[in-house]
Amino acid sequence: MILTFDAELWLWDARRDESWTFVSLPQDGSTEIRELSDGPRRGFGSLRVRVTVGATTWQTSIFPDSGRGCYVLPVKRAVRKAERLDVGDVLSATVEVLDL
Repeated sequence: MILTFDAELWLWDARRDESWTFVSLPQDGSTEIRELSDGPRRGFGSLRVRVTVGATTWQTSIFPDSGRGCYVLPVKRAVRKAERLDVGDVLSATVEVLDL
C-alpha cells in the first residue's frame, strides 16, 4: 500500500527536544492501513515503511496513536535538515507500508 499526503510537522509532547518530530497520517489512510495489516505487529504496534519526502527516501516505522486516531510517522533530524523543514512546516510525503 502506498499513501501520499501533506501534513504538518509537530513535536511529541512527552519529549520537547527536536529529536522527536512527527507527522500524522490522514485518518482515512490510517483506517485502510489498520484494515490491511491485521496480522502480527512489531513493538508498540509499529509497521515498517519506506518514506519519501522531497529528494530524501528512508525506511522507518509508523506507530498507532490512539489519542489522534491515526498512525504517526517520525521525521528524523537528518531528513528535516536535508529538506529544510522545521516544526510547523507542511511537508508532502509518500509512505509505502512494507509489513502488509
